[in-house]
Amino acid sequence: MRFFILIIILTGSFSLSGQIRLNNPSFEGQPQDASTPDGWIPCNKGTTPDILPGFWGVYQEPADGESYMGLITRDDGTWESVGQKLPSPLKGGECYSLSLDLARSPTYAEYNLPLIFRIWGGRSECGRDQLLSESEAISHTEWKTYEFGLYPKRDFDYIVFEAYYATGKFYQYRGNLLLDDCSIIMPCQRASLF
Repeated sequence: MRFFILIIILTGSFSLSGQIRLNNPSFEGQPQDASTPDGWIPCNKGTTPDILPGFWGVYQEPADGESYMGLITRDDGTWESVGQKLPSPLKGGECYSLSLDLARSPTYAEYNLPLIFRIWGGRSECGRDQLLSESEAISHTEWKTYEFGLYPKRDFDYIVFEAYYATGKFYQYRGNLLLDDCSIIMPCQRASLF
């Protein structure tokens, strides 16, 4: 009996190893325009994310907690991204997964077109050394949970979340992306990649 209890305890502790918990994964904060949620830093010139709801005509309820973050692209070729230092690095050659709720607002002060969501790994603050994953164009206005696989080729201490123009579009346009309820980054059950 003691042997089985020891096995259960060891199995549970191994499943916890390798997890990476982001700082403020649900983008909580006092709703306000041009403000980055605590735990996150702006990563592109002109990045002025919004803590929503309640500004720019966006009143959708959060998927989790009291608030969420909005990122936009502009017709001048600029886009918004935020990042943070990870409490432990993504290890090269390993597999990770995370989930995130995404949506689009149809009424974001004329920044209303669909965008894609990108996840970058970096070796320095706001670094974009490897594109780890990206979504399809987020055209729906209700929250949907997306699962992302992350396959870093080397160790990364930083992660960047980015809103970007939809793949296949050959022009710059005004779009928005709403983000909420990011999960813990979990190791995958997969053999080494490299």
